[in-house]
Amino acid sequence: MTCDERGTAGDAVRIGVDVGGTFTDVALSVDDRLVTAKVPTTGAQHVGVLDGIRKACDRAGIEPAGIDDFAHAMTVSVNALLERDGATTALVTTAGFRDVLEIGRQDRPSLYDLDAEKPDPLVPRERRFEIDERTTTDGVERPVDADEVRDLAETLRERDVEAVAVCLLHAYADPENEAIVAETLRDELDVPVSVSHEVLAEFREFERTATTAVDAYVRPTIDGYVGRVVDEAEDVGVPAPRIMQANGGIADAETVREHAVTTVLSGPAAGVVGAAATVDDADVDGLVTFDMGGTSSDVSLVRGGQAERTTDAEIDGLPIRTPMVDVNTVGAGGGSIAWVDAGGALRVGPRSAGADPGPACYGRGGTDPTVTDANVVLGFIGPETALGGEMTLDVAAAHDALERLADAAGLEGALEAARGVYRVANATMTRTIRSVTVERGHDPREFALVAFGGAGPMHAAALADALEIDRVVVPRPGGVLSAFGLLAADESYDAARTVGVNLEAADTGSLESVYDDLVADVLGDASDPDRARVERAADCRYAGQSFELTVPVEGTVDRGTIADRFHDAHERAYGYAMDEAIEVVTLRATATVPGTEPTVRHDGEGDALVDTREAHFPGTGPCETTVFDRDRLEAGTLLSGPAILEQAESTTVVPPAWAGEILGDGTFEMTRATEREVDDR
Repeated sequence: MTCDERGTAGDAVRIGVDVGGTFTDVALSVDDRLVTAKVPTTGAQHVGVLDGIRKACDRAGIEPAGIDDFAHAMTVSVNALLERDGATTALVTTAGFRDVLEIGRQDRPSLYDLDAEKPDPLVPRERRFEIDERTTTDGVERPVDADEVRDLAETLRERDVEAVAVCLLHAYADPENEAIVAETLRDELDVPVSVSHEVLAEFREFERTATTAVDAYVRPTIDGYVGRVVDEAEDVGVPAPRIMQANGGIADAETVREHAVTTVLSGPAAGVVGAAATVDDADVDGLVTFDMGGTSSDVSLVRGGQAERTTDAEIDGLPIRTPMVDVNTVGAGGGSIAWVDAGGALRVGPRSAGADPGPACYGRGGTDPTVTDANVVLGFIGPETALGGEMTLDVAAAHDALERLADAAGLEGALEAARGVYRVANATMTRTIRSVTVERGHDPREFALVAFGGAGPMHAAALADALEIDRVVVPRPGGVLSAFGLLAADESYDAARTVGVNLEAADTGSLESVYDDLVADVLGDASDPDRARVERAADCRYAGQSFELTVPVEGTVDRGTIADRFHDAHERAYGYAMDEAIEVVTLRATATVPGTEPTVRHDGEGDALVDTREAHFPGTGPCETTVFDRDRLEAGTLLSGPAILEQAESTTVVPPAWAGEILGDGTFEMTRATEREVDDR
């Protein structure tokens, strides 16, 4: 598939590669064109990355050595966390704080579940070690003994640890003792050492320890993977990759190898960046981004053209407090397996068929019924549809898998089972969208739904119906939007430091000094400091509160301006402001080097009618449905449902109650047919 692209990067050839659970997506900008490709994700992910690069280059008629810039997003770190196959990690901490990781916080995710179990800590107790030292918020009280650290290094060497996390009490306030421990261990051991004041210089001992442990746990895996990609790319003449971070910004390979925790959820972040770059949210409260891939679905919000970010994320029960795009993930993707629980209820996911063997319809030996198989039986994916442009379908295998599911669930045949799978998967994804809208005080009806990923556009209209959203947008490169987002991403670096002062009594000169250090840190990482845009912010709260709100700090530090902004932010978030003292807890700085945002131009060639086939939509019987080749639809074309738009990387379903238009850049925008006049064609 190709479509024209007009950017501002001159003749530079740029490529973005995003590794998903089932497919690896590629977007290549070359000769004013955008060339896309999709290949199965391989067990050794770097192999699939190079396969995708070669495939896209073949389609574009260029050699890989002609690529000028390579951006990459991956699932390596999050997979290591979910599958618990990261490095053998040790934790070094202050005497008396060995069990912080295990104690955690008093809150319980399942308050009334008497059998609820916490996930095991990444570092078991036998690999958690104490150092005799003491630092308070006012500085070092008891210095660390370097000889004790050297003795500990010998113990760690005997335990064959592969990574070490160091997190001492109050090291965010004074890192002197922690720096001595880190320097000694780095001198004595030939393993990576992650240090809390370098990973997360913020208070809250549990979160700081957990985040540092995550960094150490995934660091050897990330270092090895990125190193292999760098070497393989060099062999074919491709530049070293720049890596998407969880904060939605790109960083060079060496930076992420030293700060591995920043790569968690890099792929979903790239998709949100791609959605923000291709869809205008000026006429709505914002965008709900919905990325449904092969293994999971990711939901996020874009407001004012910017992806919403958080510093309070959790992966499989593990808190991670680095800045990241606020993405909610649920185990419901095209490859999610449908099954019947002990009570006879139909369930979907979280277990996935992955890419190998994949859904039954892939014809690769898979027999479990999946969401993709249900879409085949419903007629949304046709017998002649070629997934990824190449993979032909085994329709009979999909029907057989759904028949077996129907027998287990007591349903009448494959079609009824497929309807059930479709409804259950949609209900799961609807709940996830509600969690980022309704549960946060947003009315989803005031948002537009941006659907992408290989399976997202097939389910988008049904989700919009459930949420009463009137506008659904499917970007032109929707099947590979995360890869496309890599081409649009800025370079971004974050730094933070906890200060913990009363705002009214704060010394503004001292705060400016901390900001100067933070700004120097982030600009030091930037590839082009002269082009970097620096933003400063402060986490504030009323005295006595447990959590903070982040407000921007522009120009020189002004106590009155910060107070006004915090009062306003608190009223927006909670509906009221208070006449209480304000605490400035943490200062933050971000440096952003703007990227080049691709602008897709669509040149449909007409003659887009492919065929008609029977499809089964929610609440309807069989419908004769027109099938179009989306790539050939001309800008300005109006379509009434029922219709199906096929592309090599994804399929868009337009139900009977919906209609849509192809926009000038190839974006397909759907609205309810009753709310716009559409040619009856």
